[in-house]
Amino acid sequence: MSSRRGEDRSRTGLVLGGGGILGGAWAVGALTAIEEHTGLDLRAVDHVVGTSAGSVLAALLGAGISPGQLRDHQRGLPVAEGPLAGFPWDYDRATGRSRPSLPRPGMGSAGLVARNVTRLRRMPPTAVLSALLPQGRGSLARVGHLVEAVSPPGEWSAHPGTWVVTMDYESGRRVPFGRPGEPEASLAEAVMASCAIPAWYMPVSIGGRRYVDGGACSATSVDLLAGLDLDEVYVVAPMVSFELDHPRTLLTLLERRWRHQVTRRCLHEVAKLRAEGTKVTVLGPGAEDLEAMGHNVMDVARRVNVLETSLRTTGAALQAADRRAAEGDEGEQAAQAGAPGLADAG
Repeated sequence: MSSRRGEDRSRTGLVLGGGGILGGAWAVGALTAIEEHTGLDLRAVDHVVGTSAGSVLAALLGAGISPGQLRDHQRGLPVAEGPLAGFPWDYDRATGRSRPSLPRPGMGSAGLVARNVTRLRRMPPTAVLSALLPQGRGSLARVGHLVEAVSPPGEWSAHPGTWVVTMDYESGRRVPFGRPGEPEASLAEAVMASCAIPAWYMPVSIGGRRYVDGGACSATSVDLLAGLDLDEVYVVAPMVSFELDHPRTLLTLLERRWRHQVTRRCLHEVAKLRAEGTKVTVLGPGAEDLEAMGHNVMDVARRVNVLETSLRTTGAALQAADRRAAEGDEGEQAAQAGAPGLADAG
């Protein structure tokens, strides 16, 4: 594909959505499949937007760590070279337990509610809910240590196009750290803030303000890439699903219903890029992936199985998209009704 700017190469973007521990494992499988299928080096894309678990992956890619190395590290295999070589990291303990500790009493952010009292109905429901929930007690210090270990201390990513999405816990504003004009933060601070699930982890203070998980505003924030004149964008979205399984338990049914809402918002964001002529490919967990995940995206016991399932299903989804393209069936309607887990919205 030739760039609309007349350059010799395409201008590409990568969006890494939130989804907890299991979402991160699933995303590593999807990233590996994209590289193997397309030949792209995802460390070299022009812009990377990471939210929550996706922000950790964005930081690691920006440090020069390949999806293949991330896959091997998740599997517990030695990584021979690069920042992860010999790095001790316990995936199952670094972010705490599969259930949150008892949160602190009281509302998490009364200020957010007070400042937005006349517009609460127009805000994302998750942003309002995050303010009403109590403040969590969990710590993300180990995640910060990981980011610091692979990145320049106290500085931003070696990849200048890396944006880490958070929510200002006082105003409810979506803040993509790393984007020009936004507040300054170290990469480790921004990633910890982006991962700070309300009522689970403590908010992260940066520059005298508190920040929490950017997923409270949007699980993907694809629309942040609008206006950048990109030719192609890949969206790896662990909370977006175009094909659901058929769970029987109430908690899992509620989780799947929420996925439906997240998927609708993601497609609304994708439409903004499509209107500019950008080809957008969205990968999300299909039915087999969801069965592997269950209802709790923080269930560390399922992590390796989710990774291995994703390696298989996302590769198959990309191949199915190629077959549809060869048959001339590339429309959004066909994509959403077709291959598990993938929408080619170009």
